[in-house]
Formats: sequence, structure tokens, C-alpha cells
Amino acid sequence: MVKIKRIMLPIVILVMGVGAFVVLSSMRTPPEEKPQEDVVPIVAVKGVTLGSLSLDVSSYGVIQPKYETQLIAQVSGQIVKLSDTFVRGGFVEKGQLLAQIDPSDYEAALVDAEANLASATSALELEKAQGKVAEREWQRIKDTSPTELSLRKPQLAQEMARVKAAEAAVKRARRNLERTNIVAPYHALIAERNVGLGAVVGMGNPMGAVMSVDTGEIRLPVANNQLRFLKDQGVGSSVNLVSDQIGKSQNWQGEIVRSEGVIDSQSRMSYLVVEIKDPYGLLEEKTPLKFGTYVNATIDGLKVSEAAVVPRHLVQDKKVAIMNSNDELEYRSINILRQQGKSVVVNQGLQNGDRIITSALDYPLSGMKLALLLDEPAESIDVESDETATQVALGDN
Repeated sequence: MVKIKRIMLPIVILVMGVGAFVVLSSMRTPPEEKPQEDVVPIVAVKGVTLGSLSLDVSSYGVIQPKYETQLIAQVSGQIVKLSDTFVRGGFVEKGQLLAQIDPSDYEAALVDAEANLASATSALELEKAQGKVAEREWQRIKDTSPTELSLRKPQLAQEMARVKAAEAAVKRARRNLERTNIVAPYHALIAERNVGLGAVVGMGNPMGAVMSVDTGEIRLPVANNQLRFLKDQGVGSSVNLVSDQIGKSQNWQGEIVRSEGVIDSQSRMSYLVVEIKDPYGLLEEKTPLKFGTYVNATIDGLKVSEAAVVPRHLVQDKKVAIMNSNDELEYRSINILRQQGKSVVVNQGLQNGDRIITSALDYPLSGMKLALLLDEPAESIDVESDETATQVALGDN
């Protein structure tokens, strides 16, 4: 009996354990089923709109007068007259008298030279008459031929030379008298004056300096790799000039008239020269562009009919990521016409309506499915989306 109990006890315990496990298992709540997650990457895009684009080139410079002249005394004497406009900053007309050197001695020298000319002319006429008399005398003599001396031809040549010397002396005296008047060589702005009323000046002494106000010039440095965006390397192109005047931005128009034809050894830049007519607005009413003013310049460049400006950081190995019509990732090869600051100008590879991906992708694979961020409409990328669309820094490639 005891033996049977020992055998049955483990079996009973095992049966009870299995029964308890079955009961507990039936009481367990099954796990909730989770919905399948959507793992399609969500991206932000910008639509492409192609349009015409001007490949303008920007530069800078300082306006200077086209002509600047030092006024030098060509005769000596005392300053007896000064114009009221002959002061720094004064405007003078072409031919206007600025200063006068005492002309008394030069007037006397002119009178003396004219008297010598009259005397030499009289002596020449007398010698001509004597020569005719000598010729008639020799015509009566038929046995011998007259000599040059007997016909008084050497004397005549001498008197003619004296007349020419006297005429030259008159011209010299008249020119020296004219040089006592210091006049403006052109419509000018007085840059400086170095003499005062009553001062005595000698030949070669500086009296002042004037600057032409008819035309101003600006030297514009341009990188060599930017010249290809300009027609005829810029010569003849229009230029828009901008500068701050009394806290307000002002604009002027100019035209490139020439290239200096050399590359600067230090900056490695080519220089284009732009001319501005009437910079001080004396002929027509406009804001003066004073000499020495620093200006920013935009040179009209070549025109591109179909192009777009794309942010530079979206381009990798001359490719951009596109969300195609099937909402799939596509890498599109593009042609970069020009880099300008933080953007690039693209003229091949993009079409109207293309959606460029602007957000980062963790594991991008060509052909992978994509979804738009919150199904928002795509923003537009076009030629006007970047303020620098028609400008380029001097050092860009």
C-alpha cells in the first residue's frame, strides 16, 4: 500500500500542475494587433519654373574725372587778378579767366616786336626796289652776264630772313601776352588753388588743378572667368551704378567704353572702364555723382532663354534629387552654367514642373517611394527666387 502511494503521489502532483497551467493559459489575454507602419520617407520639394535670365556681372569702383589738369605758369610775373570761382570746389566754364599775371612787360615786348617787324618789312621793300634797279642796269650791258651779288639777291635773302625773324618775335610776344591769362581748358571743377592775389610766380610754378566735369570714369575689376558672360568682353555694355547718398540708395547709368587690355599682376583681374556723362548733373537735373564716390556696378550680361536658379547645397556631383511623377526618388544630371554665391544657374537637365527635393534623406536610393510633407503644394524655384539671380561675386567660378 505504501508502495502504491509513493508511485501515485508524483503522478497526482504532475496532473495537478498541468491542470493549473491549462487553467492559467486560458485566462491570459491575447496581445493586441498593431497596425502596419508606413515607412515611406516624407520629403519637402520645390517646383521648377524655367524662364529667361540675364547673366549680369557685378563689380565695384571709384569714380574719377576723365581729364585732370595741373595749371602751370608759363610766364613769370605778379598775380594781379583772381576769379571768384577760382576756389576749391568751384565750377568754371571752358575758356573762363581764372587768374591773370601782370601783362605790362609782355604788352611792351609785343609793341617792340611789332616795331621791329615793321622796320624789317620796310627794309625788305627797299631791297626789292634796289634789286629791280640793279637788274635794269645790267640789261643795258650786253657783253657780260650779271652775278647774283650784282643783282643784290644775297641782300634780298637777308632782308627776307630778318622779316621772318621779326614775325616769329611778334608771335612769341603775342603768345607770352596770352599766357598771362590763366583760363580753364574745359568745363571743370577746381580741385585746388596754389596762388593768391599779389603773389609773384615764375615760369613752371604750379597754380592749381582742375578736373573735367563733362565725363567721369570708373575702373571696374572683373575676374577673367566672368568675361565670358559679357558680350564683346563687356565693351559697349550698359552698366547700372548704385551708391548710398545721404543715407539713400541712388542709381546712375553708364557704358563701358574700353578694356585696359592687361591683367593686373596683383589682383589678377581685368579692368573695364565705364564712362558717365555729366556726373555732377550740370546739364540735366539728377543726383550728382561726386568724384571719389565708391559705387557698386552691375554690368549687363548675356541672356539665357531657359534657365533656373537652384540652391547650391542641393547639387551633388552635378546632380539634383527629383521626386518624379511616380513619387519616386530620381537623380537628375544637370548642366551648371554658372555658380553665383549660394546658388547655381542651370540651363540643361531640368524641366518646368520638376520637383526638387529640398529636405535631407537618411538612406536615399534611386527609385524609392516618397511622400510629400503634409501633402503641401510644392514651392516654386524659378529665375526670380534668388535675389542674386542676375549677379555674381568677383571670385566665383
